[in-house]
Amino acid sequence: MAKLPKIYEPKKVEGKIYNLWEKGSFFNPDKLPGKRKKPYTILIPPPNITGSLHMGHALNVVCQDILIRWKRTQGYKALWLPGTDHAGIATQNVVERELKKEGKNRFDLGQDQFIERVWQWKEKYGNIILEQFKKLGCSCDWSRTRFTMDKEYVRAVQTCFQHYQKKGWIYKGKRVVNWCPRCQTSLSDLEIEYKEEKGKLWYLKYPIKKDDDNFIIVATTRPETMLGDTAVAVNPKDKRYKKLVGEKVTLPLANRVIPIIADRLVDPEFGTGAVKITPAHDLTDYEISQRHNLPQVQVIDEQGKITKAAPLPYQGMKALEARQKVVEDLKKLGLLEKVKDYSHQVPKCYRCGTTLELIPSEQRFLKMDQLAKTAIEAVKSGKVKFHPKRWEKVYFNWLKNVRDWCISRQIWWGHKIPIKGADDVLDTWFSSALWPFATLGWPKKTKDLKTFYPTNVLSTDRGIINLWVARMIFSGIEFMKKAPFQDVYIHATVLTREGKRMSKSLGTGIDPLVLCEKYGADATRFGIAWQIMGGQDIRFVEDNIVMGRKFCNKVWNASRFVLMQFPPKESLRLPTGQAISKSKNLTLADKKILKALDKIIKSVNKDLGSFRFGAAARQLYSFFWHDFCDIYIEKFKVQSSKVESQKVLLYVLLTSLKLLHPFIPFITEEIYQKLPIKDKRYLIIEEWPGSR
Repeated sequence: MAKLPKIYEPKKVEGKIYNLWEKGSFFNPDKLPGKRKKPYTILIPPPNITGSLHMGHALNVVCQDILIRWKRTQGYKALWLPGTDHAGIATQNVVERELKKEGKNRFDLGQDQFIERVWQWKEKYGNIILEQFKKLGCSCDWSRTRFTMDKEYVRAVQTCFQHYQKKGWIYKGKRVVNWCPRCQTSLSDLEIEYKEEKGKLWYLKYPIKKDDDNFIIVATTRPETMLGDTAVAVNPKDKRYKKLVGEKVTLPLANRVIPIIADRLVDPEFGTGAVKITPAHDLTDYEISQRHNLPQVQVIDEQGKITKAAPLPYQGMKALEARQKVVEDLKKLGLLEKVKDYSHQVPKCYRCGTTLELIPSEQRFLKMDQLAKTAIEAVKSGKVKFHPKRWEKVYFNWLKNVRDWCISRQIWWGHKIPIKGADDVLDTWFSSALWPFATLGWPKKTKDLKTFYPTNVLSTDRGIINLWVARMIFSGIEFMKKAPFQDVYIHATVLTREGKRMSKSLGTGIDPLVLCEKYGADATRFGIAWQIMGGQDIRFVEDNIVMGRKFCNKVWNASRFVLMQFPPKESLRLPTGQAISKSKNLTLADKKILKALDKIIKSVNKDLGSFRFGAAARQLYSFFWHDFCDIYIEKFKVQSSKVESQKVLLYVLLTSLKLLHPFIPFITEEIYQKLPIKDKRYLIIEEWPGSR
């Protein structure tokens, strides 16, 4: 019998144990022992190749690893498939920043050389985050690692595009889109990050045509866009303006005559209840313009500058410069009624942080009507279930009001639109929508696709329910005729102790690898799982990782005590739990701990089956520390006859290690390898305890 060192040192154990698992090919479902007919599949949400591990990643992969280790020991053909996303805009920005340090830009290299440079960057840095996952003990099948720009995946994306095009669901049109002047590309509504900024609300006077001494006053946060106004709108139920509907006003500075119209989308509570309509630079205004046949006058271009469609003094100015000039000129003309301080949400590029412009642009769109209905029905019918259920509301709200999807991007890195002469690439989310089946070999009819699709669980963040989850659901049904997963687990968002979003740039982010280095991976995993109690947010407290470290030490020390009860070199063939429970020589303490063990097996199974990771962790903690250590082991020490109880002691420890393994895999595997049991294998593939 091998002894355990007095002190558990994670750094001496974790690397050794992980290598042992990899050499044994225990992460590969095809090489697991025994007859495993029933598959269980989780696909990792592919992190960007620009990414590095943060607490959100850590929480998510801990949840997934707990599930996959649980199912693997239950005898499933368990696959946890890893991979990364090419992250079009984000990766292009990173490489462009590298070029800037050399005094170059992408245009100096040209498109082909720039793409070659991105591939070089990807090969050097693109898999760093996957290596970081290994430090946390993630038991992914690394032999099946996928990348959204692999040749096979590119083929899948092209097949998907051609399918939609053949159905007539992809079309080219000039529509108002979100445009990033810095990245020089369109963005979908879901790729915008809104930042609250303190600004102004300007109240502008528009002279009524038939009576220039009277005005209708509109309020706006963007006075520079008035140069492209083609109407003033009020709500049809607003009695204040009923007599003015149908009249015309003279647009100041541009000296164009535009109508006063009534539309239901106008909010009577905003400003004066009368709003300027600039169809070329606002999505709501664009929608209103379609109903009222209003023209578009584009006064801001792709560089964020004022176009020649505006009056001469403003042409060529940056938008903010033109704003100042417009306000000054209106003030001189006596057409600036007042200015108020006003905080509002400003749209920003989700990658570079630049304030977005809304401009007309010729793009490719995917019709969403039928796809949205498909996705809605999948959840309403129960084929796909959200956990917690409340997240269905977010999902439905977006799908019921969805616009056609702008799928083209004006960047160089990404999936080229498979049409001759097209320079654009596809939205990154267009390709990642195929993740659940393209990673398994589709459009080929592979063995993996047949075996592992549909997958079982998707664990992800609430921020991409619409960006990714909904799109995977309708894509899976469209191409595979089955929803891509049964359960969608929306994990909590990790916040600082003060309840704010973690930010590396602000110094409020916490690096999970630092915690692993300081306390060990098991302690970090257990401390994270401990905090997952079903709430929307987690205020991260390092004290819980410290608790995890203390618990690991408790498991280690208790295991040392158990091993000391057996003579050196003794090796037992451990009886089954059923045989132990039927023994006639059990003490009252033996019976109580076996009963408590039965109870904890049932509760852990129930909790993990309902994604209650924190509840399972706390139950295991209480059982091991209090029922096993504080009560049973202490009573064992003072028993006069210990022969039968020794078997109970070892059995309860072994079963506890099995139950704890999904949470703290390194230390439990290390202890298991030292147990005096005949015909041992590896804990990672040991049989999960069943209730006797």
